[in-house]
Amino acid sequence: MKQSKQILQKIFSKEELKLQLKIWSFFGKKIVFANGVFDILHQGHIQILSEAATYADILIVGVNSDSSVKRLKGNSRPINAEASRALILSALVMVDAVIIFEEDTPLELIKFIKPNVLVKGGDYTLDTIVGAKEVIANNGEVKIIPLEEGFSTTGIIKSISQ
Repeated sequence: MKQSKQILQKIFSKEELKLQLKIWSFFGKKIVFANGVFDILHQGHIQILSEAATYADILIVGVNSDSSVKRLKGNSRPINAEASRALILSALVMVDAVIIFEEDTPLELIKFIKPNVLVKGGDYTLDTIVGAKEVIANNGEVKIIPLEEGFSTTGIIKSISQ
């Protein structure tokens, strides 16, 4: 039971995260933020999150809500509900906090968290990363991590449906 409690404690509401950010800030912790749908967790996700965690003391992962995923990916998605996706991410050793966001982009969440480092996968460029401008203006860094070839949720879904 202890371990499952620890996992659940990593899933934050915005109000809970606000308090936790103050604590981490007091202790001088460097914050990394990554976000995504994380519909079917795969090796590519693990690789990006693992590398993201090396850039700071605390890794916060923003997860698109179910309604946000439907708007972005269509009515057939998400495959897994937001609570399930958040729980799976929070069980990962490199993840310190998970927060679900309702908006289509994490811009407001990035402004709220003010991470020291913003991380995205290699399918993005600095110009296309939401929040990059804000993080850089706040003296933060943006890291683009190369994608692991052959791993994508869309590819997995196609493979299953064939």
